[in-house]
Amino acid sequence: MFKTRPVSTTLVINTPRLRPLQDLGTIGRACKMRRALTSAFAAAVLVVSGGSVATASDSAPPRTTHGPCQYSQTPEEPSARRVPLPPDPRRTPVRGTVDLAVPTSQGPLPLRLERAKAPCTVQSFLHLTRHGFYDRTVCHRLTAYPTLKVLQCGDPTGTGEGGPGYKYKDELPVDLPPAATDPTGTRRLYGRGLLAMANAGPNTNGSQFFVVYGDSALRPNYTVFGTVGPAGLATLDKVAAGGIEPTAENPAPVDGTPVLRTELLHVRPSCRH
Repeated sequence: MFKTRPVSTTLVINTPRLRPLQDLGTIGRACKMRRALTSAFAAAVLVVSGGSVATASDSAPPRTTHGPCQYSQTPEEPSARRVPLPPDPRRTPVRGTVDLAVPTSQGPLPLRLERAKAPCTVQSFLHLTRHGFYDRTVCHRLTAYPTLKVLQCGDPTGTGEGGPGYKYKDELPVDLPPAATDPTGTRRLYGRGLLAMANAGPNTNGSQFFVVYGDSALRPNYTVFGTVGPAGLATLDKVAAGGIEPTAENPAPVDGTPVLRTELLHVRPSCRH
């Protein structure tokens, strides 16, 4: 999720531009389909940042799909694994759910994607699964702040800086209840079991996502696109109980690499869609 972790409580995903996720302060075919966590008021933010090397193709204008999702190439942030831009039909599917079977090295992590909540996000996520983008990737970040309890995954490099080489718009939640821990009323409850996209600021969604194992208070700046099944919650509880790897600077961190290495063995739809 992140290469460096300043002492704070903000959820961030490292991507080449290294911009904190604005907020929490300013997170087979048979079935087709991390740098800073800063705390402001016991809340948290999910951001993506990174620092990739520019390529010779930077001189060419980035491509953008012509459909409603407008997936745009990010030459300054090349893909961690070769993958084309997602399909972007004139009418993005907006109905139904897609169940994904996600076995991990710590146990099952079944996911249910909800098209109605975030159709472009679901479309991109399924596209990446079809290309094996998430297979054999490690969840690089675990947070254990009082108001931010998530496991962050989705970067093939395992550094918090990797992505798919493209970005797309936010599809922000409008139905999350206020977080009881925030008297200002600006943060919302990202409840246990939610699946959401991490980002590096507005409209910078890519491949990194987070799963919530404990109720968290965040500004509603992170696209929610599904949920984790009961068996997945048990796996998350196991990973969370294992704790976070201590460092020389911090022997008892609340944000960093999980002690229990959690590798997504493969991500595939478990039913037709």
